[in-house]
Amino acid sequence: MSRNSNSLAQLALQKFKKNFWGVLSFGFIAICAFVVIFAYLFTPDDTKNANQMHLSIHSKKPGFSVQMLTIPSKEQIEESFLSTLFFGKENTATEIPISNYRIENNTFFITEYTDGVIEGIEKEIPLTSFPELKTVSEILTQYIQQKTFRLGTDKYGRDVLSRMLIGMRISFTIGFVAVFISLLIGISLGALAGYFEGKVDAVIMWIINVTWSIPTLLLVIAITLTLGKGFWQVFVAVGLTMWVEVARIVRGQVLSVKRMQYVTAARALGYHDFRIIIKHILPNIMAPVIVISAANFAAAILIESGLSFLGIGAQPPMPSWGAMIKDHYSYIILGKPYLAIIPGVAIMSLVMAFMLVGNALRDALDVKN
Repeated sequence: MSRNSNSLAQLALQKFKKNFWGVLSFGFIAICAFVVIFAYLFTPDDTKNANQMHLSIHSKKPGFSVQMLTIPSKEQIEESFLSTLFFGKENTATEIPISNYRIENNTFFITEYTDGVIEGIEKEIPLTSFPELKTVSEILTQYIQQKTFRLGTDKYGRDVLSRMLIGMRISFTIGFVAVFISLLIGISLGALAGYFEGKVDAVIMWIINVTWSIPTLLLVIAITLTLGKGFWQVFVAVGLTMWVEVARIVRGQVLSVKRMQYVTAARALGYHDFRIIIKHILPNIMAPVIVISAANFAAAILIESGLSFLGIGAQPPMPSWGAMIKDHYSYIILGKPYLAIIPGVAIMSLVMAFMLVGNALRDALDVKN
């Protein structure tokens, strides 16, 4: 049986490799997953939640560039490398967008950046703000740099690219945790219902039908409002609404597999029911479960985006693609539609990638082809 299962797995892998869109989508998801894990290595704004605000440069177009003066904080916070890598660094320094600067009698003057409607105000920056430096020229080389916003800035002057990359982490985490919860509940209840049948099946199917009859988004909103608004509450809310499809599929598969000869042989050998379910039945019905998991991952991303758009998902300042659309959808008619289109296209691309991978897995695992 081991050789047979290995040969079937190799055959499915070969069929999957021949699916161009499936392989392309899987590669895209793998790249996104890598970026999610090491997001703060790629973000121009590596502060926590990419929340560095500059109101004077709000709503700028992609490719906007400005000179940025960084004034270090007198309070130094020690942070470990791993903490900075996975959670970002504390925002202690002060960044000031400037349009001009000059040096006079060893004194440093700057003109803050404005939109051009009014002239920028010139002000003096005392050298004591840079305690480690002795000359003004050192300020120019170490604390003034040209900063480019590749995807522009949002209405608060935050870097859109940085918030897109950190927001992708929210979507991926929600997807993984929600799918894990749905698999844990769905496989357990579906296996019990299909294997034992009778009253156990009737009770579980009643729970499934009741849950199924409630609209998914409405149920998620109810659970979220009960548990409270927040990042972790969304995990539980989304996961508790996605287990029904998994349970129905597992139940149907168990009902058909439990009458196979190898299950009958396992009973004859005296194995107890739970060993038969875990060791013999579940490994042989995972193909459709894997396919539905890919679809559920895409659905979880959409549900999380919808909750964030409604304001009951991930809470500010934590970036979320749905919240970014909510903050900027009015800009579609104000001449800056990219602020809402960019996160919208990101959601569409990631969801489509998971759906294409799910379709490719369905074709690869279909023994009839």
